[in-house]
Amino acid sequence: MEFGRIFVRATNWVGDAVMSVPALQALRTRFPRAHIAILAKPWVAQLYGREPFCDELISYEAPPGCRGISKKWSVASTLRSRQFDAAILLPNAFEAAALVRLAGIPRRIGYNTDARGWLLTDAIERPEKGEIPVHQRFYYLELLKRAGLIDGYSLDSSIRLAGARTAAEKGREHFRSRQIGPAVIGVSPGAAYGGAKRWLPERFGEAAVKLARERSASIAIFGSKEEAEVCGLVQQAVEAAGERCLNFAGDTTLGAFIEMAAACEVYLTNDSGPMHIASALGVRTVVVFGATDEHATGPTGDLCRVVREPVECSPCLLRECPIDHRCMTRVTSDRVAEAALSLVAAVQK
Repeated sequence: MEFGRIFVRATNWVGDAVMSVPALQALRTRFPRAHIAILAKPWVAQLYGREPFCDELISYEAPPGCRGISKKWSVASTLRSRQFDAAILLPNAFEAAALVRLAGIPRRIGYNTDARGWLLTDAIERPEKGEIPVHQRFYYLELLKRAGLIDGYSLDSSIRLAGARTAAEKGREHFRSRQIGPAVIGVSPGAAYGGAKRWLPERFGEAAVKLARERSASIAIFGSKEEAEVCGLVQQAVEAAGERCLNFAGDTTLGAFIEMAAACEVYLTNDSGPMHIASALGVRTVVVFGATDEHATGPTGDLCRVVREPVECSPCLLRECPIDHRCMTRVTSDRVAEAALSLVAAVQK
């Protein structure tokens, strides 16, 4: 099959968006001359702007349920006028299928979930547990394979963003304008999923200070508006130790964050959207895991290190810990700093 105009409905969260990148890269390889348009929520859209698989970004946000009907109808009408040949739905939601059905896109490809199979022309059965590798990136690649769009995929490839070098150059400009650098340690102490995924903020601060002193580096703290409090606690720990840092919590767009993350020498983080971005940018990334499973949603490639304490209740996949958060409280700042320094030394060899 050949398509000249392909519409892709992107996933809704940053981590999922990064893990879908290999599928989008494979789609571009398979259809090198096609026009690929990606519809994404505003908070993830900037992830795709520098990537060669994206010819067009369509930002989309509508209120849930009936309150968003007029907006959804308007978007569907716009898509209908664009005459796409095929729609590929990366999220599992019913709404994603309804939108492309209303848009009259002739081929509608997605997993047969959420009672939406009748809206799709290619309702692909979801992989059963054990049928494909556990990492989430293979879930999106498998959709393309089962739909007959690609023949297969590599089991060994890492997730990498093509625009990393350009992003890093702009990131260094951002840092210079704020008079930090040239070496910068990035820190993301938040995690949108819930508190169970968060390592202690004061230990992030301690580990960052150890690294900054070893590497003669400054420290940059990143997070959303909602994470301002936890980012502030890291800042307090760093400044109490007499080290220089800037707190960018709630003060960057996703695009600016990508640029500054790309310019970091090392990145310290929980299992979060920033983890996925830093890792995919090829930045040396150290991640503290506890409640979640690094084999399913962890960073990929040789430039990452996972630090976790093996406790009997982990991974629990809970949003909040119902007991003593032992998977996180037993991870020391020294362990994280040492993992980062060993990673720096390994890369420099």
